[in-house]
Amino acid sequence: MVRPILPRRTVVIGLLGLLGGCIGLSPNRSTPTPDSANPAQGDVSQIGELSLTSPAFEDGGPIPAEYGHSQRNVNPPLTISGTPAETESFTLIMDDPDAVGPAGKVWLHWLVWNIPPRVTEIPDGWNPMDAIQGTNDFGDRGYGGPDPPDSVHTYRFKLFALDALLDVSADATEEALGRSMVDHVVAQTQLEGTYAP
Repeated sequence: MVRPILPRRTVVIGLLGLLGGCIGLSPNRSTPTPDSANPAQGDVSQIGELSLTSPAFEDGGPIPAEYGHSQRNVNPPLTISGTPAETESFTLIMDDPDAVGPAGKVWLHWLVWNIPPRVTEIPDGWNPMDAIQGTNDFGDRGYGGPDPPDSVHTYRFKLFALDALLDVSADATEEALGRSMVDHVVAQTQLEGTYAP
């Protein structure tokens, strides 16, 4: 049986379609779509113009020692920009994917939701009165700083702009919070920092 030879353009288009499906691109979008099962888990790909930066460290750079769990144990300052007009609230998650080896899980350091869309600056040692802070994996409510037991770890600060306020318990887990965010993410971004023991 003779196999038909496809024109090179057809092969390239087919490969691009396959790659788009693998990385979450829909045929009519140029940016990845949020994880439909749980947008809060895993790495966050850039959607929209939303930006999260810190005056304390560069993206991918070292987080100053003072923000560690055994030091001052307060959050670093953060700056939010590029907020979409339809934003009703932000969710902010900080976790440590490198903890899977020593701890057996991605370690949750900070979980904050229903942050008002007017917020553009999160100060050092923030204690929000108009947002909800969840319980981290240290068992404390609020921020728990980096505390790698073995080597340099990378920490993810994940920010989501949502078109709704989340109606979840103050004791909600990261997984439950993520499920409640499905279909409400209008933009998202990620800031990373490293910390050494």
